[in-house]
Amino acid sequence: MKTIRVAGAQINLRVGDLAHNEARIRDAMSWAEAEGADVLLLPELAIPGYPPEDLVMRRGFVDANLGVLERLAGHAGPTVTVVGVLDRVPSLGSVPSGGSRYPVVNAAALLHQGRVRGIYNKVLLPNYGVFDEERYFVAGSAPGAVWNVGGVVVGVSICEDIWVVDGPPSAQVAAGAQLLLNINGSPFQVSKDKDRVRHIRREAVNARVPVVYLNLVGGQDELVFDGGSIVMDREGSVQYRAPRFEEDLFVVDVEVGEPTGMQAEAAVARADPSPGRSEPRSPSPAPAMEPIELTYRALVLGLGDYVRKNGFSRVVVGLSGGIDSALTAVIAVDALGRDSVRGVTMPSEFSSRGSIRDSQELARRLGIRLDLIAIGDLFAAYQDSLDAVFSGSEFGVAEENLQPRIRGTLLMGISNKHHEMVIATGNKSEMAVGYATLYGDMAGGYAVLKDVFKTTVYELADWRNRGDEVIPEEIIRKPPSAELRPGQLDTDSLPPYEVLDPVLAAYIEEDRSIDAIVDAGYDRAVVTRVAAMVDRNEYKRRQAPPGVKITPKAFGRDRRLPITNAWRGG
Repeated sequence: MKTIRVAGAQINLRVGDLAHNEARIRDAMSWAEAEGADVLLLPELAIPGYPPEDLVMRRGFVDANLGVLERLAGHAGPTVTVVGVLDRVPSLGSVPSGGSRYPVVNAAALLHQGRVRGIYNKVLLPNYGVFDEERYFVAGSAPGAVWNVGGVVVGVSICEDIWVVDGPPSAQVAAGAQLLLNINGSPFQVSKDKDRVRHIRREAVNARVPVVYLNLVGGQDELVFDGGSIVMDREGSVQYRAPRFEEDLFVVDVEVGEPTGMQAEAAVARADPSPGRSEPRSPSPAPAMEPIELTYRALVLGLGDYVRKNGFSRVVVGLSGGIDSALTAVIAVDALGRDSVRGVTMPSEFSSRGSIRDSQELARRLGIRLDLIAIGDLFAAYQDSLDAVFSGSEFGVAEENLQPRIRGTLLMGISNKHHEMVIATGNKSEMAVGYATLYGDMAGGYAVLKDVFKTTVYELADWRNRGDEVIPEEIIRKPPSAELRPGQLDTDSLPPYEVLDPVLAAYIEEDRSIDAIVDAGYDRAVVTRVAAMVDRNEYKRRQAPPGVKITPKAFGRDRRLPITNAWRGG
Protein backbone atom coordinates (compact mmCIF):
# COMPACT_ATOMS: atom_id res chain seq x y z
CA MET A 1 0.00 0.00 0.00
CA LYS A 2 1.19 3.52 -0.83
CA THR A 3 0.78 6.42 1.60
CA ILE A 4 -0.10 10.00 0.71
CA ARG A 5 0.06 12.79 3.29
CA VAL A 6 -3.13 14.88 3.20
CA ALA A 7 -3.46 18.21 5.00
CA GLY A 8 -6.78 19.92 5.65
CA ALA A 9 -7.43 23.54 6.57
CA GLN A 10 -10.91 23.73 8.12
CA ILE A 11 -10.90 27.51 8.50
CA ASN A 12 -13.32 30.39 8.98
CA LEU A 13 -13.34 32.73 5.97
CA ARG A 14 -15.25 35.92 5.11
CA VAL A 15 -17.46 36.50 2.08
CA GLY A 16 -16.06 39.31 -0.02
CA ASP A 17 -12.99 39.93 2.16
CA LEU A 18 -10.45 38.79 -0.39
CA ALA A 19 -7.43 40.17 1.45
CA HIS A 20 -8.37 38.35 4.65
CA ASN A 21 -9.05 35.10 2.83
CA GLU A 22 -5.82 35.34 0.86
CA ALA A 23 -3.81 35.78 4.06
CA ARG A 24 -5.52 32.83 5.77
CA ILE A 25 -5.01 30.57 2.74
CA ARG A 26 -1.37 31.60 2.37
CA ASP A 27 -0.73 30.80 6.04
CA ALA A 28 -2.34 27.38 5.59
CA MET A 29 -0.17 26.70 2.52
CA SER A 30 3.01 27.55 4.44
CA TRP A 31 1.92 25.32 7.31
CA ALA A 32 1.17 22.39 4.98
CA GLU A 33 4.56 22.77 3.30
CA ALA A 34 6.25 22.64 6.71
CA GLU A 35 4.29 19.48 7.55
CA GLY A 36 5.56 17.76 4.41
CA ALA A 37 2.05 17.33 3.02
CA ASP A 38 1.57 16.03 -0.51
CA VAL A 39 -1.74 17.84 -0.84
CA LEU A 40 -3.62 20.54 1.09
CA LEU A 41 -7.41 20.94 0.93
CA LEU A 42 -9.18 24.25 1.53
CA PRO A 43 -12.96 24.87 1.55
CA GLU A 44 -15.31 25.39 -1.36
CA LEU A 45 -15.00 28.93 -2.78
CA ALA A 46 -12.41 29.71 -0.13
CA ILE A 47 -11.02 32.69 -2.04
CA PRO A 48 -14.27 34.67 -2.52
CA GLY A 49 -15.98 33.24 0.58
CA TYR A 50 -19.07 31.06 0.56
CA PRO A 51 -21.77 31.66 -0.49
CA PRO A 52 -20.93 34.81 -2.50
CA GLU A 53 -24.48 35.07 -3.90
CA ASP A 54 -24.96 38.05 -6.25
CA LEU A 55 -21.34 39.15 -5.85
CA VAL A 56 -20.79 36.53 -8.55
CA MET A 57 -22.54 38.88 -10.98
CA ARG A 58 -19.99 41.65 -10.41
CA ARG A 59 -17.22 41.29 -12.95
CA GLY A 60 -14.77 43.23 -10.79
CA PHE A 61 -15.29 40.82 -7.91
CA VAL A 62 -14.67 37.76 -10.08
CA ASP A 63 -11.56 39.40 -11.57
CA ALA A 64 -10.23 40.29 -8.11
CA ASN A 65 -10.73 36.74 -6.85
CA LEU A 66 -8.78 35.43 -9.87
CA GLY A 67 -6.02 37.88 -9.03
CA VAL A 68 -5.81 36.29 -5.58
CA LEU A 69 -5.58 32.87 -7.24
CA GLU A 70 -2.62 33.98 -9.34
CA ARG A 71 -0.78 35.28 -6.28
CA LEU A 72 -1.48 32.11 -4.32
CA ALA A 73 -0.23 30.00 -7.22
CA GLY A 74 3.01 31.96 -7.15
CA HIS A 75 3.31 31.10 -3.46
CA ALA A 76 2.76 27.37 -4.02
CA GLY A 77 5.67 25.00 -3.48
CA PRO A 78 5.91 21.19 -3.56
CA THR A 79 2.60 20.68 -1.72
CA VAL A 80 -0.34 20.64 -4.14
CA THR A 81 -2.99 23.05 -2.85
CA VAL A 82 -6.65 22.47 -3.75
CA VAL A 83 -8.55 25.72 -3.23
CA GLY A 84 -12.06 26.90 -4.09
CA VAL A 85 -12.32 29.82 -6.51
CA LEU A 86 -14.71 31.56 -8.91
CA ASP A 87 -13.52 30.97 -12.47
CA ARG A 88 -14.69 32.21 -15.84
CA VAL A 89 -15.72 29.81 -18.57
CA PRO A 90 -13.57 30.63 -21.61
CA SER A 91 -16.22 29.67 -24.14
CA LEU A 92 -19.61 31.34 -24.48
CA GLY A 93 -21.60 28.53 -22.96
CA SER A 94 -25.06 28.69 -21.45
CA VAL A 95 -25.55 31.63 -19.11
CA PRO A 96 -27.03 31.08 -15.62
CA SER A 97 -30.66 32.09 -15.17
CA GLY A 98 -29.69 34.88 -12.80
CA GLY A 99 -28.60 37.05 -15.69
CA SER A 100 -24.81 37.13 -15.38
CA ARG A 101 -23.37 38.55 -18.61
CA TYR A 102 -20.66 35.96 -18.74
CA PRO A 103 -20.58 32.37 -17.49
CA VAL A 104 -18.88 31.63 -14.17
CA VAL A 105 -18.06 28.28 -12.58
CA ASN A 106 -17.68 27.11 -8.99
CA ALA A 107 -14.18 25.70 -9.29
CA ALA A 108 -11.36 23.99 -7.43
CA ALA A 109 -7.87 25.01 -8.54
CA LEU A 110 -4.79 22.82 -8.07
CA LEU A 111 -1.71 24.92 -7.31
CA HIS A 112 1.85 23.56 -7.43
CA GLN A 113 5.37 24.96 -7.83
CA GLY A 114 4.30 28.47 -8.79
CA ARG A 115 1.53 27.54 -11.22
CA VAL A 116 -2.11 26.63 -11.55
CA ARG A 117 -1.81 22.98 -12.61
CA GLY A 118 -5.46 22.20 -13.11
CA ILE A 119 -9.05 23.37 -12.63
CA TYR A 120 -12.04 21.22 -11.68
CA ASN A 121 -15.48 22.74 -12.31
CA LYS A 122 -18.34 21.68 -10.01
CA VAL A 123 -20.68 19.44 -11.98
CA LEU A 124 -23.76 19.11 -9.77
CA LEU A 125 -25.27 22.46 -8.80
CA PRO A 126 -27.70 22.31 -5.85
CA ASN A 127 -30.82 24.37 -6.37
CA TYR A 128 -33.00 23.62 -3.37
CA GLY A 129 -33.43 24.94 0.16
CA VAL A 130 -30.84 27.67 0.74
CA PHE A 131 -28.93 26.84 -2.45
CA ASP A 132 -29.34 28.83 -5.70
CA GLU A 133 -26.30 27.66 -7.65
CA GLU A 134 -28.11 27.33 -10.97
CA ARG A 135 -28.75 31.07 -10.69
CA TYR A 136 -25.02 31.77 -10.68
CA PHE A 137 -22.96 29.00 -12.20
CA VAL A 138 -22.45 26.94 -15.32
CA ALA A 139 -22.15 23.23 -14.54
CA GLY A 140 -18.83 21.55 -15.18
CA SER A 141 -18.66 19.00 -17.98
CA ALA A 142 -15.65 16.84 -16.99
CA PRO A 143 -16.75 14.74 -14.01
CA GLY A 144 -14.03 12.15 -14.55
CA ALA A 145 -11.03 14.48 -14.43
CA VAL A 146 -8.13 13.17 -12.30
CA TRP A 147 -4.64 14.37 -11.37
CA ASN A 148 -1.40 12.80 -10.24
CA VAL A 149 -0.37 14.08 -6.81
CA GLY A 150 2.86 12.69 -5.43
CA GLY A 151 2.46 9.55 -7.52
CA VAL A 152 -1.17 8.99 -6.46
CA VAL A 153 -4.03 9.54 -8.88
CA VAL A 154 -6.68 11.70 -7.18
CA GLY A 155 -10.16 12.82 -8.09
CA VAL A 156 -11.18 16.30 -6.95
CA SER A 157 -14.85 17.20 -6.53
CA ILE A 158 -16.92 19.88 -4.83
CA CYS A 159 -19.65 19.40 -2.21
CA GLU A 160 -22.86 18.29 -4.01
CA ASP A 161 -20.82 16.19 -6.44
CA ILE A 162 -20.36 13.51 -3.76
CA TRP A 163 -23.99 13.49 -2.54
CA VAL A 164 -25.38 11.76 -5.61
CA VAL A 165 -25.04 8.08 -6.46
CA ASP A 166 -22.86 7.57 -9.55
CA GLY A 167 -21.82 11.23 -9.49
CA PRO A 168 -18.42 12.69 -10.43
CA PRO A 169 -16.43 10.73 -7.79
CA SER A 170 -17.64 7.47 -9.34
CA ALA A 171 -16.51 8.69 -12.77
CA GLN A 172 -13.13 9.63 -11.28
CA VAL A 173 -12.67 6.17 -9.80
CA ALA A 174 -13.56 4.68 -13.18
CA ALA A 175 -10.85 6.93 -14.65
CA GLY A 176 -8.32 5.48 -12.19
CA ALA A 177 -8.54 7.63 -9.04
CA GLN A 178 -6.93 6.02 -5.99
CA LEU A 179 -8.10 8.78 -3.63
CA LEU A 180 -11.16 11.06 -3.65
CA LEU A 181 -10.83 14.66 -2.41
CA ASN A 182 -14.04 16.64 -1.82
CA ILE A 183 -14.09 20.30 -0.71
CA ASN A 184 -17.23 21.73 0.83
CA GLY A 185 -19.32 24.62 2.03
CA SER A 186 -21.93 22.42 3.72
CA PRO A 187 -24.10 24.29 6.25
CA PHE A 188 -25.25 22.84 9.54
CA GLN A 189 -28.71 21.63 10.32
CA VAL A 190 -29.91 19.21 12.97
CA SER A 191 -29.36 15.53 11.98
CA LYS A 192 -27.65 16.41 8.68
CA ASP A 193 -24.32 14.96 9.75
CA LYS A 194 -25.62 11.39 9.58
CA ASP A 195 -26.43 11.95 5.91
CA ARG A 196 -22.96 13.34 5.25
CA VAL A 197 -21.23 10.35 6.80
CA ARG A 198 -23.51 7.95 4.93
CA HIS A 199 -22.75 9.53 1.54
CA ILE A 200 -19.01 9.59 2.16
CA ARG A 201 -19.01 5.99 3.39
CA ARG A 202 -21.00 4.90 0.34
CA GLU A 203 -18.38 6.39 -2.00
CA ALA A 204 -15.46 4.91 -0.07
CA VAL A 205 -16.92 1.40 0.23
CA ASN A 206 -18.39 1.18 -3.27
CA ALA A 207 -15.22 2.48 -4.93
CA ARG A 208 -12.79 0.81 -2.51
CA VAL A 209 -10.83 4.06 -2.24
CA PRO A 210 -10.35 6.46 0.70
CA VAL A 211 -12.25 9.76 0.77
CA VAL A 212 -11.17 13.08 2.30
CA TYR A 213 -14.06 15.46 2.96
CA LEU A 214 -13.00 19.02 3.89
CA ASN A 215 -15.70 21.37 5.15
CA LEU A 216 -15.89 25.08 5.86
CA VAL A 217 -16.45 26.38 9.40
CA GLY A 218 -18.01 29.68 10.49
CA GLY A 219 -21.15 31.78 10.32
CA GLN A 220 -22.39 33.63 7.23
CA ASP A 221 -25.64 35.55 7.63
CA GLU A 222 -28.21 32.85 8.48
CA LEU A 223 -25.97 29.89 7.63
CA VAL A 224 -23.53 28.21 9.98
CA PHE A 225 -20.86 25.87 8.64
CA ASP A 226 -19.91 23.32 11.25
CA GLY A 227 -16.67 21.86 9.91
CA GLY A 228 -16.48 18.24 11.01
CA SER A 229 -14.16 17.34 8.13
CA ILE A 230 -13.70 13.58 7.62
CA VAL A 231 -10.96 11.27 6.43
CA MET A 232 -12.48 7.84 5.67
CA ASP A 233 -10.53 4.78 4.62
CA ARG A 234 -11.48 2.39 1.82
CA GLU A 235 -13.30 0.13 4.30
CA GLY A 236 -15.63 2.93 5.38
CA SER A 237 -14.00 3.51 8.77
CA VAL A 238 -13.39 7.05 9.96
CA GLN A 239 -9.65 7.60 10.14
CA TYR A 240 -9.94 11.20 11.33
CA ARG A 241 -12.80 13.51 12.29
CA ALA A 242 -12.19 17.24 12.75
CA PRO A 243 -13.96 19.05 15.59
CA ARG A 244 -17.31 20.75 14.98
CA PHE A 245 -17.78 24.52 15.02
CA GLU A 246 -14.11 25.38 15.35
CA GLU A 247 -11.12 25.78 13.09
CA ASP A 248 -8.76 22.86 12.64
CA LEU A 249 -5.54 22.20 10.76
CA PHE A 250 -4.92 18.47 10.41
CA VAL A 251 -2.47 16.15 8.69
CA VAL A 252 -3.29 12.51 8.00
CA ASP A 253 -1.26 9.86 6.21
CA VAL A 254 -3.76 8.00 4.03
CA GLU A 255 -3.11 4.56 2.57
CA VAL A 256 -4.17 4.04 -1.04
CA GLY A 257 -4.19 0.98 -3.28
CA GLU A 258 -1.49 0.25 -5.83
CA PRO A 259 -1.97 1.98 -9.19
CA THR A 260 -2.94 -0.02 -12.27
CA GLY A 261 -1.99 0.67 -15.84
CA MET A 262 -5.30 2.48 -16.30
CA GLN A 263 -4.57 4.69 -13.31
CA ALA A 264 -1.13 5.63 -14.58
CA GLU A 265 -2.57 6.63 -17.95
CA ALA A 266 -5.27 8.70 -16.26
CA ALA A 267 -2.85 11.20 -14.77
CA VAL A 268 -3.31 14.51 -16.59
CA ALA A 269 -1.12 16.72 -14.41
CA ARG A 270 1.94 15.74 -12.42
CA ALA A 271 3.28 16.85 -9.08
CA ASP A 272 6.56 15.84 -7.50
CA PRO A 273 6.39 14.06 -4.13
CA SER A 274 6.93 16.23 -1.06
CA PRO A 275 10.36 16.26 0.57
CA GLY A 276 11.31 14.17 3.61
CA ARG A 277 8.67 13.84 6.30
CA SER A 278 8.58 13.44 10.04
CA GLU A 279 6.88 10.54 11.82
CA PRO A 280 3.60 9.10 10.40
CA ARG A 281 0.48 11.14 11.12
CA SER A 282 -2.75 9.56 12.33
CA PRO A 283 -4.45 11.99 14.73
CA SER A 284 -7.36 10.92 16.92
CA PRO A 285 -10.88 11.88 15.80
CA ALA A 286 -12.65 14.63 17.71
CA PRO A 287 -15.23 13.33 20.23
CA ALA A 288 -18.86 13.20 19.16
CA MET A 289 -21.47 15.63 20.54
CA GLU A 290 -25.11 15.07 21.38
CA PRO A 291 -27.62 16.90 19.13
CA ILE A 292 -28.61 19.53 21.69
CA GLU A 293 -24.97 20.54 22.18
CA LEU A 294 -24.47 20.76 18.42
CA THR A 295 -27.50 23.07 18.21
CA TYR A 296 -26.18 25.27 20.99
CA ARG A 297 -22.72 25.46 19.44
CA ALA A 298 -24.30 26.43 16.10
CA LEU A 299 -26.19 29.31 17.74
CA VAL A 300 -23.07 30.55 19.51
CA LEU A 301 -20.92 30.47 16.37
CA GLY A 302 -23.64 31.96 14.16
CA LEU A 303 -24.28 34.90 16.47
CA GLY A 304 -20.62 35.58 17.20
CA ASP A 305 -19.56 35.56 13.55
CA TYR A 306 -22.52 37.69 12.44
CA VAL A 307 -21.72 40.35 15.02
CA ARG A 308 -17.95 40.40 14.43
CA LYS A 309 -18.02 40.10 10.64
CA ASN A 310 -20.42 43.05 10.45
CA GLY A 311 -18.11 45.33 12.39
CA PHE A 312 -19.65 45.18 15.87
CA SER A 313 -17.98 44.15 19.09
CA ARG A 314 -20.86 44.62 21.52
CA VAL A 315 -24.55 43.68 21.69
CA VAL A 316 -27.59 44.74 23.69
CA VAL A 317 -30.38 42.37 24.75
CA GLY A 318 -33.76 43.29 26.22
CA LEU A 319 -34.29 41.12 29.33
CA SER A 320 -37.91 40.42 30.22
CA GLY A 321 -37.38 37.82 32.91
CA GLY A 322 -38.50 35.14 30.46
CA ILE A 323 -36.65 32.13 29.13
CA ASP A 324 -36.18 33.41 25.54
CA SER A 325 -34.36 36.58 26.53
CA ALA A 326 -32.40 34.70 29.20
CA LEU A 327 -31.15 32.08 26.72
CA THR A 328 -30.36 34.81 24.18
CA ALA A 329 -28.22 36.63 26.74
CA VAL A 330 -26.38 33.44 27.71
CA ILE A 331 -25.63 32.62 24.07
CA ALA A 332 -24.39 36.18 23.54
CA VAL A 333 -22.02 35.92 26.50
CA ASP A 334 -20.71 32.56 25.28
CA ALA A 335 -20.22 34.01 21.78
CA LEU A 336 -18.73 37.40 22.63
CA GLY A 337 -17.75 37.51 26.30
CA ARG A 338 -19.52 39.13 29.26
CA ASP A 339 -17.93 42.53 28.72
CA SER A 340 -19.48 42.71 25.26
CA VAL A 341 -23.09 42.16 26.37
CA ARG A 342 -25.47 44.73 27.85
CA GLY A 343 -28.82 43.71 29.29
CA VAL A 344 -31.71 46.15 29.53
CA THR A 345 -34.89 45.45 31.49
CA MET A 346 -37.81 47.75 30.76
CA PRO A 347 -40.71 47.05 33.12
CA SER A 348 -44.21 48.38 32.67
CA GLU A 349 -47.16 48.36 35.05
CA PHE A 350 -47.87 44.80 33.91
CA SER A 351 -44.40 43.44 34.62
CA SER A 352 -44.23 41.16 37.63
CA ARG A 353 -41.81 41.82 40.46
CA GLY A 354 -40.42 38.36 39.82
CA SER A 355 -39.55 39.21 36.21
CA ILE A 356 -37.49 42.21 37.26
CA ARG A 357 -35.81 40.21 40.03
CA ASP A 358 -35.11 37.28 37.69
CA SER A 359 -33.51 39.59 35.10
CA GLN A 360 -31.29 41.07 37.77
CA GLU A 361 -30.26 37.64 39.02
CA LEU A 362 -29.49 36.45 35.47
CA ALA A 363 -27.32 39.52 34.85
CA ARG A 364 -25.50 38.92 38.13
CA ARG A 365 -24.76 35.30 37.25
CA LEU A 366 -23.56 36.26 33.76
CA GLY A 367 -21.54 39.20 35.01
CA ILE A 368 -23.05 41.58 32.45
CA ARG A 369 -24.16 45.18 32.79
CA LEU A 370 -27.88 45.61 33.37
CA ASP A 371 -29.74 48.87 32.82
CA LEU A 372 -33.27 49.31 34.18
CA ILE A 373 -35.47 51.74 32.22
CA ALA A 374 -39.08 51.86 33.40
CA ILE A 375 -41.50 52.54 30.53
CA GLY A 376 -44.64 53.36 32.55
CA ASP A 377 -44.45 57.12 31.91
CA LEU A 378 -43.65 56.62 28.23
CA PHE A 379 -46.57 54.21 27.86
CA ALA A 380 -48.89 56.71 29.53
CA ALA A 381 -47.65 59.47 27.22
CA TYR A 382 -48.32 57.31 24.16
CA GLN A 383 -51.83 56.57 25.40
CA ASP A 384 -52.47 60.25 26.07
CA SER A 385 -51.30 61.16 22.58
CA LEU A 386 -53.59 58.55 21.04
CA ASP A 387 -56.53 59.15 23.32
CA ALA A 388 -58.57 61.06 20.76
CA VAL A 389 -57.90 58.46 18.07
CA PHE A 390 -58.51 55.47 20.37
CA SER A 391 -61.57 57.04 22.02
CA GLY A 392 -64.53 54.72 22.43
CA SER A 393 -62.54 51.46 22.31
CA GLU A 394 -61.43 49.11 25.05
CA PHE A 395 -57.85 48.37 26.03
CA GLY A 396 -56.66 45.72 23.58
CA VAL A 397 -53.96 44.54 21.21
CA ALA A 398 -53.08 48.08 20.07
CA GLU A 399 -52.25 49.13 23.61
CA GLU A 400 -50.46 45.87 24.31
CA ASN A 401 -48.23 46.32 21.25
CA LEU A 402 -47.31 49.88 22.17
CA GLN A 403 -45.23 48.48 25.02
CA PRO A 404 -42.84 46.27 23.00
CA ARG A 405 -42.60 49.06 20.41
CA ILE A 406 -41.49 51.48 23.13
CA ARG A 407 -38.94 48.91 24.25
CA GLY A 408 -37.74 48.39 20.70
CA THR A 409 -37.25 52.13 20.27
CA LEU A 410 -35.20 52.34 23.47
CA LEU A 411 -33.00 49.41 22.46
CA MET A 412 -32.38 50.89 19.03
CA GLY A 413 -31.50 54.21 20.66
CA ILE A 414 -28.90 52.47 22.82
CA SER A 415 -27.62 50.70 19.72
CA ASN A 416 -27.21 53.97 17.82
CA LYS A 417 -25.54 55.73 20.72
CA HIS A 418 -23.10 52.99 21.75
CA HIS A 419 -22.67 50.98 18.52
CA GLU A 420 -24.16 47.85 20.11
CA MET A 421 -26.13 45.49 17.88
CA VAL A 422 -29.62 44.72 19.17
CA ILE A 423 -30.22 40.98 19.43
CA ALA A 424 -33.90 40.12 19.13
CA THR A 425 -35.14 37.37 21.44
CA GLY A 426 -38.12 35.81 19.62
CA ASN A 427 -38.26 32.07 18.86
CA LYS A 428 -39.55 30.09 15.86
CA SER A 429 -42.86 29.19 17.50
CA GLU A 430 -43.68 32.86 18.01
CA MET A 431 -42.45 33.86 14.56
CA ALA A 432 -44.53 31.11 12.99
CA VAL A 433 -47.88 32.16 14.43
CA GLY A 434 -47.22 35.89 14.59
CA TYR A 435 -47.03 36.01 18.39
CA ALA A 436 -44.55 38.85 18.15
CA THR A 437 -44.80 42.59 17.65
CA LEU A 438 -43.61 44.08 14.41
CA TYR A 439 -41.28 47.05 15.13
CA GLY A 440 -41.32 45.97 18.78
CA ASP A 441 -39.76 42.77 20.12
CA MET A 442 -38.98 41.83 16.50
CA ALA A 443 -36.65 44.84 16.19
CA GLY A 444 -32.95 44.06 16.04
CA GLY A 445 -29.94 43.27 13.92
CA TYR A 446 -30.06 39.52 14.50
CA ALA A 447 -32.51 37.00 15.99
CA VAL A 448 -30.45 34.12 17.29
CA LEU A 449 -33.48 31.97 18.24
CA LYS A 450 -35.40 32.60 15.01
CA ASP A 451 -35.21 28.93 13.95
CA VAL A 452 -35.55 27.45 17.44
CA PHE A 453 -38.96 26.16 18.55
CA LYS A 454 -40.04 27.03 22.10
CA THR A 455 -39.77 23.43 23.29
CA THR A 456 -36.16 23.38 22.03
CA VAL A 457 -35.51 26.65 23.89
CA TYR A 458 -36.28 24.78 27.10
CA GLU A 459 -34.04 21.88 26.10
CA LEU A 460 -31.17 24.26 25.35
CA ALA A 461 -31.62 26.06 28.66
CA ASP A 462 -31.60 22.78 30.58
CA TRP A 463 -28.50 21.61 28.67
CA ARG A 464 -26.65 24.88 29.32
CA ASN A 465 -27.47 24.68 33.02
CA ARG A 466 -25.83 21.27 33.45
CA GLY A 467 -23.26 21.56 36.19
CA ASP A 468 -23.62 25.34 36.33
CA GLU A 469 -27.06 26.89 36.78
CA VAL A 470 -26.44 30.10 34.88
CA ILE A 471 -30.13 30.57 34.01
CA PRO A 472 -32.17 30.84 37.24
CA GLU A 473 -34.54 27.91 37.67
CA GLU A 474 -37.38 30.37 38.29
CA ILE A 475 -37.02 31.67 34.72
CA ILE A 476 -37.16 28.18 33.22
CA ARG A 477 -40.14 26.97 35.23
CA LYS A 478 -42.43 30.02 35.19
CA PRO A 479 -45.39 29.92 32.73
CA PRO A 480 -44.51 31.88 29.55
CA SER A 481 -46.09 35.34 29.39
CA ALA A 482 -45.65 38.50 27.34
CA GLU A 483 -46.81 40.51 30.40
CA LEU A 484 -48.62 43.11 28.30
CA ARG A 485 -51.89 42.95 30.24
CA PRO A 486 -52.92 41.76 33.71
CA GLY A 487 -52.53 38.01 34.22
CA GLN A 488 -51.56 37.32 30.61
CA LEU A 489 -50.20 33.86 29.64
CA ASP A 490 -49.07 32.57 26.23
CA THR A 491 -51.70 29.82 26.51
CA ASP A 492 -54.41 32.51 26.42
CA SER A 493 -53.64 32.91 22.71
CA LEU A 494 -51.85 29.71 21.73
CA PRO A 495 -52.10 25.96 22.25
CA PRO A 496 -49.55 24.60 24.75
CA TYR A 497 -46.12 24.56 23.12
CA GLU A 498 -45.95 20.78 23.51
CA VAL A 499 -48.90 20.64 21.09
CA LEU A 500 -48.10 23.69 18.98
CA ASP A 501 -44.50 22.86 18.07
CA PRO A 502 -45.10 19.41 16.52
CA VAL A 503 -47.95 20.87 14.45
CA LEU A 504 -45.69 23.72 13.31
CA ALA A 505 -42.86 21.32 12.44
CA ALA A 506 -45.22 19.20 10.34
CA TYR A 507 -46.80 22.17 8.57
CA ILE A 508 -43.67 24.29 8.01
CA GLU A 509 -40.70 21.94 7.83
CA GLU A 510 -42.40 18.87 6.36
CA ASP A 511 -44.98 20.71 4.18
CA ARG A 512 -47.68 18.34 5.37
CA SER A 513 -51.32 19.17 4.69
CA ILE A 514 -53.89 19.86 7.39
CA ASP A 515 -55.51 16.48 6.69
CA ALA A 516 -52.18 14.67 6.99
CA ILE A 517 -51.42 16.34 10.32
CA VAL A 518 -54.89 15.48 11.62
CA ASP A 519 -54.40 11.88 10.49
CA ALA A 520 -51.23 11.82 12.62
CA GLY A 521 -53.40 12.31 15.69
CA TYR A 522 -53.86 16.07 16.15
CA ASP A 523 -57.15 17.87 16.71
CA ARG A 524 -58.53 19.31 13.47
CA ALA A 525 -59.66 22.57 15.04
CA VAL A 526 -56.19 23.15 16.52
CA VAL A 527 -54.38 22.29 13.29
CA THR A 528 -56.67 24.46 11.16
CA ARG A 529 -56.27 27.40 13.51
CA VAL A 530 -52.48 27.06 13.69
CA ALA A 531 -52.13 26.76 9.91
CA ALA A 532 -54.23 29.91 9.44
CA MET A 533 -52.03 31.82 11.90
CA VAL A 534 -48.88 30.71 10.09
CA ASP A 535 -50.25 31.72 6.69
CA ARG A 536 -51.52 35.16 7.62
CA ASN A 537 -48.30 36.20 9.38
CA GLU A 538 -45.95 35.76 6.44
CA TYR A 539 -45.74 39.55 6.14
CA LYS A 540 -44.26 39.81 9.63
CA ARG A 541 -41.60 37.20 8.99
CA ARG A 542 -40.46 38.99 5.84
CA GLN A 543 -39.60 41.99 8.05
CA ALA A 544 -37.85 40.01 10.77
CA PRO A 545 -34.07 40.18 11.26
CA PRO A 546 -31.93 37.26 10.06
CA GLY A 547 -31.15 34.41 12.43
CA VAL A 548 -29.25 31.14 12.64
CA LYS A 549 -30.63 28.28 10.52
CA ILE A 550 -30.62 24.99 12.41
CA THR A 551 -33.65 23.08 11.04
CA PRO A 552 -34.32 21.54 7.62
CA LYS A 553 -36.57 24.49 6.73
CA ALA A 554 -36.00 27.88 8.30
CA PHE A 555 -38.03 31.01 7.62
CA GLY A 556 -36.43 33.13 4.90
CA ARG A 557 -34.43 31.58 2.07
CA ASP A 558 -35.68 28.09 2.89
CA ARG A 559 -39.40 28.91 2.78
CA ARG A 560 -40.63 31.33 0.12
CA LEU A 561 -44.40 31.65 0.20
CA PRO A 562 -46.14 34.70 -1.25
CA ILE A 563 -47.40 37.24 1.26
CA THR A 564 -50.47 38.01 -0.83
CA ASN A 565 -51.88 34.53 -1.01
CA ALA A 566 -55.48 33.30 -0.83
CA TRP A 567 -54.74 29.56 -0.83
CA ARG A 568 -55.88 27.87 2.37
CA GLY A 569 -56.00 24.26 1.20
CA GLY A 570 -53.12 22.98 3.30
